Amino acid sequence: MGEPKKRKPEWAVRAAETPVPQAPLLAGSEFMADGWRVFKIMAEFVNGFEMMSNTGPAVTVFGSTRVKEGDAEYQLAETMGRMLVESGFGVITGGGPGAMEGANKGAQQHGGASIGFNIKLPNQQHPNPYVDYDKLVTFEYFFVRKVMFLKYSQAFIVLPGGFGTLDEFSEAITLIQTGKSQKFPVIMMGSDYWGDLYRWFKTRMLEEKGFISEKDLDFIFLEDDPDKVIEIIHSFYPEGYSVNF
Repeated sequence: MGEPKKRKPEWAVRAAETPVPQAPLLAGSEFMADGWRVFKIMAEFVNGFEMMSNTGPAVTVFGSTRVKEGDAEYQLAETMGRMLVESGFGVITGGGPGAMEGANKGAQQHGGASIGFNIKLPNQQHPNPYVDYDKLVTFEYFFVRKVMFLKYSQAFIVLPGGFGTLDEFSEAITLIQTGKSQKFPVIMMGSDYWGDLYRWFKTRMLEEKGFISEKDLDFIFLEDDPDKVIEIIHSFYPEGYSVNF
C-alpha cells in the first residue's frame, strides 16, 4: 500500500478557501468597478493625445521637486528650458515645482511651448505657474502619464532627482532596450550626481556581469555642458523627428 497522503496544514486550507479581496488601483482611492475604471483610464489617454496632437518636437526635463529657485539645479533646469526653446523644441515636465518649474519657466519666458503633465498625489502636487494654460493635463494614473512622456519626447534630460526621477529614467531605458519604444537620447546631466550610477552601468552591469550589452548604453549619455546636450539631441535625428510609438 502507498503512503497515506499528508494532510495540508491548517493555514494552507484556510488560505485556499479565503477569497482574495480586490485592491484599489491606487492606494487611498475609492473602490471603482473595473469597467468604469477602464473608461477613466481611456479618458486620460484621450485628453493627453488631444492636447499633444498639434505640438511639435519636444524634450522632457526631469528633476527633483525639492530644489528651490536660486539652487544650482533650478538654474540648470531654467537654462535647459531656454536653450531647448531656442533650438526649436517645446519643453515637457511633470508640471510641478522644483526643477520642473525651472524648465517650464525657461521655456515660457522665451516664447516656447511649456507643457506640464501633472499628477494627482495624496499631498496634492499643484501645477507650477509657468505651464501654458492650454498645455496642462493632470493625470491620476502614473502609467498613463509615463506613456505621454515617452510618446511625445525626442529626448529625456535627467537632472539630479529622487525616486520619481529614477522611475522615469529606468522606465525609458527599459522600454528602449526591449524594443517597445524607438531609441531616443536619455541624457543624465550632472556627472557629480549621476556619475557613479553611469559608471556602475558600464563596469558592473556590462563589463563584470554581462547583464546588458554595449548597444544598451549607446543612447544613454552623461553630460554637464548644456551646449553638448543640445548637440547630442540634434545629432540623434539626422532625418527629422517623430513620436516614439
